[in-house]
Amino acid sequence: MTSTLFQLLGGIGLFLIGMSMLTDGLTTFAGNSLRQALARFTGTPFRAFTSGALITILLQSSTATTVTLIGFVSAGLISFTQAIGVVMGASLGTTGTGWIIATLGLKVSLGLYMLPLIGIGAFIKLLGRGRWPALGIAMAGFGMLFVGIDTLQSGMTGLSSMLNLESLQPDSWWHRILIMLIGTVMTVILQSSAAMVAATLTALDVGAISFEQAAILVIGAAIGTTMTGVLAAIGGSILARRTALTHVLFNLSSGLIALLILPLLLWLIDAMQTYMHLQAGAVALAAFNTLFIAVGVAIFLPNAARFARLIERILPERENTLTSQLDDSQLQVPELALGSMHKTLVLLSNELFTVGRQLCTMPTESPLSPTERQRLHKALEDSQEFFAGIRLTDEHDALVPTHLAQMHVLDHLLRLYGRTVNVRLTAIENVPAILQEALNSTDHLLKLAIQGVSGQAEEGWLQVLAHQNEALGLLRQQARTQIMTETANGYRDSAQALHILDSMRWLERIAYHVWRICHYLSTENQTIVESSTDIEPA
Repeated sequence: MTSTLFQLLGGIGLFLIGMSMLTDGLTTFAGNSLRQALARFTGTPFRAFTSGALITILLQSSTATTVTLIGFVSAGLISFTQAIGVVMGASLGTTGTGWIIATLGLKVSLGLYMLPLIGIGAFIKLLGRGRWPALGIAMAGFGMLFVGIDTLQSGMTGLSSMLNLESLQPDSWWHRILIMLIGTVMTVILQSSAAMVAATLTALDVGAISFEQAAILVIGAAIGTTMTGVLAAIGGSILARRTALTHVLFNLSSGLIALLILPLLLWLIDAMQTYMHLQAGAVALAAFNTLFIAVGVAIFLPNAARFARLIERILPERENTLTSQLDDSQLQVPELALGSMHKTLVLLSNELFTVGRQLCTMPTESPLSPTERQRLHKALEDSQEFFAGIRLTDEHDALVPTHLAQMHVLDHLLRLYGRTVNVRLTAIENVPAILQEALNSTDHLLKLAIQGVSGQAEEGWLQVLAHQNEALGLLRQQARTQIMTETANGYRDSAQALHILDSMRWLERIAYHVWRICHYLSTENQTIVESSTDIEPA
């Protein structure tokens, strides 16, 4: 009994580790190729479904496909309706694992022959450079997967003599539901439908359970696997939660439909064995797994748009926030993350530029209410946290200039936020003409900046902005000489003079940060800039 239990636990553990290594290795080794293919071939729900199925078969993980998918939807590359097609494709594609196990893992004892593959993969991981270590991890994971199946088979052989499921024959609806719940709970515990399907296929192969019991367990596994996405989506963006809900409703509906028409599906499998020479046992169970998911696809895919509207009604869009474009799933694809970061930085910039224009009316304190101030501060913090999560590798050299430019934008936005919160304008009677000129110039500069980052300014706007910033700096120098002279001649008291000069300096810094933000946000200037050009004026 102890030996059997140890073999079962060890076999499942080896299988799970192997699947994880295989998925992670292939995802890293493929780089952006598969992700770009997913984004490129999702024009219609059917194409989205096909893309999701093929990429899931290649990656051997519906989770990897779904996580990438959430990032694409968040970035606006594909619509939510197209995303539903990908989710369905991923659900069908993940049944490919069952076919691999049924046709290879259980037919031939490959565990011994896969040990050299594990060793070769380990050496490639240790000695390889660039993306080759990822391939080594994938090779080792593939080999470990079959070692796990061999160990699982040995454990199931011992279990079959001790396990008596005669009391759970699926001859009543209660028993069917109970068996399905067992499959669901076991999948939730294992956090992998592939592992549950592997255990079910192995148990069927050694005669521990009947085919009908195995079929119902597989239905339960399809429902249970959605919990991984639900757990991952907790606290996530609205798109992450909608995608998780889509996965849950599709798999749950497909599973319940399969349970309702189970006799018909079993009859179809029996007919395939008779007329198409489908092998009985594990191969037939793999076919059943694919068949009932395909039935769900046939029902839901033609109604993808209606399904999308249903999901959107269940989970309506929250109030739009400054950082709604950002989703942690995008961090898997740096191009997406930087693209969404750029959109967020534009929103933050326009918000702060608008506040700056309000300040040009000479208020003595920030026009931001405590709630607005907290909202802006939280948005800046969230943006910083998201940006810190963007990791560039050797294959992302072309993204380095953009990454560096966005780092500068964040820095200047934080400084600009500090200026808008800590207002240094003081109520002054009879505002001198030179200060009023500085206020007007700053307002014009901010107006042009808003138009520029929004793509509404005329060509050459950035050069105009630079000239306006330079003119404002000269105006401040001129004001210093003028105000100091007026004070020395007794035309102005020293306290008022200091207030005027402090206001001029404050306006100059506001203009400087606005100019630098626009410089780095403009697509034609997202290049590496010498740090000496980014020194804040004294």
